[in-house]
Amino acid sequence: MVTALPRTGRRAVQSAIAALVVLGLGLWWLLSMGTTPAPRGQVTLSTGVPTGVYARYGELLKQDLAHDLPEVDLRLARSEGSIDNLRQLVAGRADFAIATADAVAEYKVRGEPGADRLRACARLYDDYMQLVVPKSSAVRSTKDLRRLRVGVGADGSGVQLITRRLLEAAGLDFNKDIEPVRVGIDRMPKLLEQDKLDAFFWSGGLPTTAVQRLARRFPVRLVQLGDLSEALHRQGERTRYYRAAVMPADAYPMAQGGEAVKTIAVANLLVTTDREDAALTEGITRTVIDSRDWIGRQVHAAQKVDLRTAVFTDPLELHTGARRYYVSQKP
Repeated sequence: MVTALPRTGRRAVQSAIAALVVLGLGLWWLLSMGTTPAPRGQVTLSTGVPTGVYARYGELLKQDLAHDLPEVDLRLARSEGSIDNLRQLVAGRADFAIATADAVAEYKVRGEPGADRLRACARLYDDYMQLVVPKSSAVRSTKDLRRLRVGVGADGSGVQLITRRLLEAAGLDFNKDIEPVRVGIDRMPKLLEQDKLDAFFWSGGLPTTAVQRLARRFPVRLVQLGDLSEALHRQGERTRYYRAAVMPADAYPMAQGGEAVKTIAVANLLVTTDREDAALTEGITRTVIDSRDWIGRQVHAAQKVDLRTAVFTDPLELHTGARRYYVSQKP
């Protein structure tokens, strides 16, 4: 004969069973966490030319990742800029890359190989368009560049993409009205000093080391681009990633004469592909956000990296791993 337990006894048994269930779930969670291997192996980040902000940002991010993801060996690859970075990414020569939002949009609109596989980790900082001329130059606006030798950025760079659109906004034909010199920021300052260029365009974070160093050794001036804002946006959907901006007077003190300069800005994105490991992407995204203050002390532009705005990665959707990181940060 089975004897029923008294009520107090049943409650004790039920409590014990509940405790065992909770304990079991807790052990399962710990074991499952333990079976998820930490990200490891060699990873390549495609950045830019050595004297640009992309490259310096990559160097500092590598240092932080060595602490946060010690089993990951981050290698940095140089490139000609945004479009080149995207091509390296989809070709499998890079795992992560930095690219401007307008370059990503252009890549997708053209239906370039692998465009549908691109995913974002974070919105980083803004690039500012900079038109640099000798201090004695008569150039006061983009329209004054007619018949001059102009550094337009290397083929495959985001600089050249924006330069073409700015020249169009100014009523100039890229191939007919200027003498385009297709080189990057690693060569343009020297060519300007040697009187082999009359002006050059650059798109980068503030301040860009190459422009900063040029201003210290050679008298230069920044030309305003604010008068092109309306005409630029009349070009349609492809220019919606640009915004009117102001370079503060202390960005390049020796080139600005204590005055702010109106210009155009565009956001940078940290980009990967849908084939990238979610745990690795989550870890790298976390380091990008957590390292802002430390990197920002050495690369001023990085101070603009912010958890609240990092998720705005139009025209790309977030990678699964990056989304997982942002969800974990919600209160």
